Amino acid sequence: MCNIRIKALGVLVLGCAILVGCKQKVEAEKASPPYKRPMLIDAHTHLNYFAAERIKRIMDDNRIEVMINMSGGNHGDGGIVWAFELQKALPGRIYNCYNPDWERIDEPDFAEVEAIRLEDAVKRFGFVCLKISKALGLYVRYKSGVLVEIDDPKLDPLWEAAGRLEIPVYQHAGDPKAFFLPPDEKNERFKELSVHPYWSFYGGDWPSWDALLDAFERVVARHPETTFIGVHFGNAAEEPERVARMLDKYPNYFIDIAARVPEFGRHNAKKMHDFFVKYQDRILFGTDIGISKRYLVLGSSGEENPTEEDAKKFYQAHFRYFETNDRQIDHPTPIQGDWKIDAIGLPPEVLDKIYRKNAERIVLKRKP
Repeated sequence: MCNIRIKALGVLVLGCAILVGCKQKVEAEKASPPYKRPMLIDAHTHLNYFAAERIKRIMDDNRIEVMINMSGGNHGDGGIVWAFELQKALPGRIYNCYNPDWERIDEPDFAEVEAIRLEDAVKRFGFVCLKISKALGLYVRYKSGVLVEIDDPKLDPLWEAAGRLEIPVYQHAGDPKAFFLPPDEKNERFKELSVHPYWSFYGGDWPSWDALLDAFERVVARHPETTFIGVHFGNAAEEPERVARMLDKYPNYFIDIAARVPEFGRHNAKKMHDFFVKYQDRILFGTDIGISKRYLVLGSSGEENPTEEDAKKFYQAHFRYFETNDRQIDHPTPIQGDWKIDAIGLPPEVLDKIYRKNAERIVLKRKP
């Protein structure tokens, strides 16, 4: 009889514990409302002036308050004028980066003149950054045929000017590792390279992937007073440890995540969760979206031209990766690789920084 009473008491206690646990869970759910995403700042885009209406529509449809345009052009190509017109067409919503006029590279005062032009772009046209494309290190050459390296001392006055003007330098150094491997069926980015064969840097006299990143790191180290943003997850989404090492070593170094969720999303979800939490003040949200009147580029491009509905799915795939803990989900840019990724469920305060606050502080110089 005693055993029966003890067992009954145990069941009663267990039942109460379950009820208390359920009540606590309900209370916790009530105390933790769903994440309310802020209006976004897409800190890495490529925009065409003639697509102003379309740009606004895509921004409104995806709750994007600000886009930072990497394709601001320069005085030589006249792009600076069109970028400024786009900025005026969408006031407070579009900000531009200046792009050096590499056609002038052989002039002995190249960097000094470009520094003056950069200052003019900032002070007269309201530009907020300097964007260096992968052309530097891969395509730009002196008339002699010698490749201009990323850490060429001739460019130092330009980096120094950015520091003096307190604007960041967005730097694209190199490309995905796969683009430096044989572009055959064994290459995991074969589909993408088949559409864009000129993106392959295999063979010939191309510098290696490591050489490009090492040269970029030397520039960051040599100019501690200048803020550098390594685009595309620090240009090394395949090696988060390498990116982390630079973030640890250089306080003037930041990264954006543009067009690399498919790549760093392949890494262990906890590992990437911890990475984003640790470096939450150093990472900017960006997508590399390209918007013109006729075409859309959603991180990369294939044979078919995406629609504005595809752009919504593109942004939603980013949100799902950062905000949920879903497993084996589709990544934002299928042509970049036929694989699934695991989401990392970041805390709201981290998401707020990545989606908006870091760009305000680092690029737009607003108070968080």
